Amino acid sequence: MRALLVANPAATTTSARTRDVLTHALASEMKLEAVTTEYRGHARDLGRRAAEHGIDLVVALGGDGTVNEVVNGLLHNGPDPERLPRLAVVPGGSTNVFARALGLPNDAVEATGALLDALREQRERTVGLGLAAGTPGTEDESVPARWFTFCAGFGFDAGVVGRVEQQRERGKRSTHALYVRQLMRQFWDEPNRRRGAVTLERPGEDPVTDLVLSIVCNTSPWTYLGNRPIYASPEASFDTALDVLALNRLSTPAVARYATQLLTSTPERGPRGKHAVSLHDLTDFTLHSKVPLPFQMDGDHLGLRTSVRFTGVRRALRVIV
Repeated sequence: MRALLVANPAATTTSARTRDVLTHALASEMKLEAVTTEYRGHARDLGRRAAEHGIDLVVALGGDGTVNEVVNGLLHNGPDPERLPRLAVVPGGSTNVFARALGLPNDAVEATGALLDALREQRERTVGLGLAAGTPGTEDESVPARWFTFCAGFGFDAGVVGRVEQQRERGKRSTHALYVRQLMRQFWDEPNRRRGAVTLERPGEDPVTDLVLSIVCNTSPWTYLGNRPIYASPEASFDTALDVLALNRLSTPAVARYATQLLTSTPERGPRGKHAVSLHDLTDFTLHSKVPLPFQMDGDHLGLRTSVRFTGVRRALRVIV
């Protein structure tokens, strides 16, 4: 088996020594080329090259951002139903939602052992992914399509992600406490929290209007707070299309209520109430905004958008598990 290991040297929870140990362990089982990323987008370029050269397996060592880039490289020309690309993940970030949602250990060494076992036993699964692109006929129509593995957000939660990225660029460590602080700042600065600017449109259904927060989930849980899984859309699955949790009000009482529901959410029960909209297994829909709003995918802030078209692709990628 020919394999490419794409390692992010800035990954939060791995060191150079750990990467060396993992590389040697993987190289003992396959013909491995290991490359360390050097710039933003490098993992995407490496994934694309691997796909073009017929590499059998790409192993992503890093956080969710590294995984997202590799996936977008592998699927640069879209998924071929006859030969879906193969991916393995060794978690090295601060949260590692995609890897943990797949049931992998949240430790790089343990995950490598699980990966080697899965390869020997030929264990893999096919997963669905989300695809987001600019909407035809809008000012964002030229925005290229991009895949996401576990979530996207348009509006409030993407603003929180953007604030966290700004703090990290200033040298702050990515911690759960940092996210909580930036969430509170985003709440107090949010101009649309009482009447949202986003409308959700889907074929054959009435539009859902005045949304403040819109979270698109490709799997469940949505994220983790430490070791606690948070379920925004408990029914979301790698085996279905996309789910949406949207809120049309973020008053102080509403935030307190929905934050409590998220913190106490389970695989059977997520946020609910008169200001919450939950939609399951959507293949095609669009989010429009009256004003430019922050947009994020897999925890990566992508700037401001006014309209995003989403597609749920049920069979897009093979993952070693």
